[in-house]
Amino acid sequence: MPTSSETPSVTDLIPALTAEDLLENVTQCLDENKAEDIISINLEGKSGIADYIVIANGRSQRQVSALAAYVVKGLKKAGHRDIVIEGLAQADWVLLDAGDVIVHIFRPEVRSFYNLDKMWDVELEADDVVN
Repeated sequence: MPTSSETPSVTDLIPALTAEDLLENVTQCLDENKAEDIISINLEGKSGIADYIVIANGRSQRQVSALAAYVVKGLKKAGHRDIVIEGLAQADWVLLDAGDVIVHIFRPEVRSFYNLDKMWDVELEADDVVN
């Protein structure tokens, strides 16, 4: 059976996403799905664990869980497969490790308790906040 040129083959290589592509994908997905207080932190010169951290709020456990699912779906659609998910069962704080970008999705009171923004000593500028 002939294959269509539009259908990727198992042997076709998917181009690797850059850290900036991952960051754009994550922040756009969070913004489109009504996440609140989205910030991205450039870790260059601060840590070697990733290139960026994204922190966002969901209003409830259900929204935190749904936001995590949307981000995973968006990353997989873009061709990124190696995503580690932690905290989905409780959905107070979900961590998504996509390699070069680490995503933290919190309920607001949990975010203020752990205060990762301050831990990374973020001095927010206007272009860091998505919404």
